[in-house]
Amino acid sequence: MDTLNANIEKQPRKFLPENFTVTSWEILQPYFEALQQRPLNSVPDLEQWLKDLSELDAVVSEDACWRQIRMTCDTTNKQYEEAFTYFCMEIQPRLQPFADALNRKLLDSPLTKELGAGYDTYLRSVRKQVKLFREQNVPLLAELSVMAQQYGVVSGKMTIEVNGQEYTLQQAAKFLENSDRALREEVFRKTNERRLQDRDTLDQLYTSLIGKRDQVAQNAGFANYRDYKFEDLGRFDYTKEDCFQFHAAVKEHMLPLVKNILERQKAKLQLDTLRPWDTDAEPAGVKPLEPFQTGEELITRAIACFDQLGPFFGNCLRVMQQMGRLDLESRKGKAPGGYNCPLAETGVPFIFMNAAGQMKDLTTMVHEGGHAVHSFLSHHLPLSAFKEYPMEIAEVASMSMELFTMDYWDIFFSDKEELRRAKRQQLERAITIFPWIATIDKFQHWVYEHPQHTVAERTDAWLGILREFSPEVVDWSGLENYRAIGWQRQLHLFEVPFYYIEYGIAQLGAIAMWKQYKENKQQALDNYVKALSLGNTKTLPELYATAGIRFDFSPAYVKELADFVQQEMEAIG
Repeated sequence: MDTLNANIEKQPRKFLPENFTVTSWEILQPYFEALQQRPLNSVPDLEQWLKDLSELDAVVSEDACWRQIRMTCDTTNKQYEEAFTYFCMEIQPRLQPFADALNRKLLDSPLTKELGAGYDTYLRSVRKQVKLFREQNVPLLAELSVMAQQYGVVSGKMTIEVNGQEYTLQQAAKFLENSDRALREEVFRKTNERRLQDRDTLDQLYTSLIGKRDQVAQNAGFANYRDYKFEDLGRFDYTKEDCFQFHAAVKEHMLPLVKNILERQKAKLQLDTLRPWDTDAEPAGVKPLEPFQTGEELITRAIACFDQLGPFFGNCLRVMQQMGRLDLESRKGKAPGGYNCPLAETGVPFIFMNAAGQMKDLTTMVHEGGHAVHSFLSHHLPLSAFKEYPMEIAEVASMSMELFTMDYWDIFFSDKEELRRAKRQQLERAITIFPWIATIDKFQHWVYEHPQHTVAERTDAWLGILREFSPEVVDWSGLENYRAIGWQRQLHLFEVPFYYIEYGIAQLGAIAMWKQYKENKQQALDNYVKALSLGNTKTLPELYATAGIRFDFSPAYVKELADFVQQEMEAIG
């Protein structure tokens, strides 16, 4: 593994000119037409055609990604917003009919049957795209892309004042770890009051998104958007019934552990009543964990941590740092959240996050770093489509890295007690995330099964599902208004619908990877690299098997992994 090289050199273009840039549809159209008209007389012809199509896809994809990256880094920049909107409204809609025609050309060619087994999962995806494509959905999908980004614009403007200083909501969250209970309550209330100011705006945005998404599904012949989106996301290896089974398993086997964690927190703080501003707090005299001060320090320490795990991993982050592919610190006007954006042509991804010096920022950094490693490991594959791996393995890459790197967190915490606390917090988070994932996923099933619902009905449904997955340890009395808008914090609902249960499926995979790592570190890391290097050339069960784990979220398996984490938490103390 140590011989792997993270220094990716951009491959010379063979189909497009080296100096080609995407400025308009008119400049792109001749290349799509050339591919559409090219005769395919032999398997080598077809393979070259696929390589040229892949090159064109990579160039267009990277251009679109940069437009989105720039806009999320600065939501106040109208030029960036216009460039992104221009792509969504003027380029993407004209490109899609050509993409469909090229997909059909590929499937119609008798030579396609002679391609090797490595093409199977790609061709399965192409068939899915052809099945879903509808001309009347092209403008709707363009509008949806632009509308979804409005969530970041609205959220990016949210700030509050604490002790006379302005903070983004991401930055202000650090005060919720403070031992001063009055300060925590003040920040919690201010944050939620600020969110309430945009409640109606986000409600209206979400209602509009639901309506348009439902129309897309109806146009494509589906009963609802959930069923359409399952196809669109390429969920070939599990069904909605499997998701319902996951919800039940979380309720049965994870909720009791979450209840124990919250009871422990209540006892630690010596409180009679645990309020929502107490769940992340430290007791009096204990400072919140501060693994770093600045974004520069965060990346320096993350590189050192990844180096310890394996030189290749550290080199991935080092190359990104050298190429300016990191934007880590929270600031006003920046979109919320964090992501790793693979860049299809250059191969070196971009990490975006909102660090404010907290423990959760360390977790986000190593999580997105795991995604970045995946981007590097799959870039060698010959077609762009081979690199577009399913999210259920992508999140195993990131969540496993959170757990693997714990062995080297002394780089962030020189104090042994702080290191113990950090590891304990990480394992607690690995468990407490499950009920939230089940809540968000079940909520989305309800939303799109009942697309004509009112805002009041949506709020009632949300609160009912939230109560189902919330242990009755935290007292929310008098805070019902805040609780009712809890879902508006989750950007996935607005920007990437139905992409959330992947975190739960993958967290199970990551815990299984970590269990394997504890038993045989080198074997686990080798399996990790092998699986991620396959990109999207195998099915999910095959990718998991290559990683040495099972693609399984049955109640029995959930219980087995929950028990393992419980034992590890007890060992840490």
